[in-house]
Amino acid sequence: MELLYASCVGVLVSCGVFLLLRARTFPVVLGLTMISYAVNLFLFSAGRLTINKAVVLGTGTEYADPLPQALVLTAIVIGFAMTAFVVILAIRGRADLGSDHVDGYVPNTSADNKEQK
Repeated sequence: MELLYASCVGVLVSCGVFLLLRARTFPVVLGLTMISYAVNLFLFSAGRLTINKAVVLGTGTEYADPLPQALVLTAIVIGFAMTAFVVILAIRGRADLGSDHVDGYVPNTSADNKEQK
């Protein structure tokens, strides 16, 4: 179970880093979202993966740790707000620059070369 969980976190991080290194804004937003999902899974696993333990105190002799669950819920809210902010920045950058490239560079296309001649 732990190997599957760790490999899921690793795949999410590697895909997120790959998307962060792209030149367009939409893949960068997806990469940030994937990395935030990986961090959420990592925080959740910090409370140890347990099966058949009570979530609420007083219903059993052993219970699950509520702190990682609270951290993940907080991280979900912060991640949603961050994603909304980055999407608005991407839309504004596209409107101002006329391109969705991260560095603002617009590559020359064949149509642009014909217009320049």
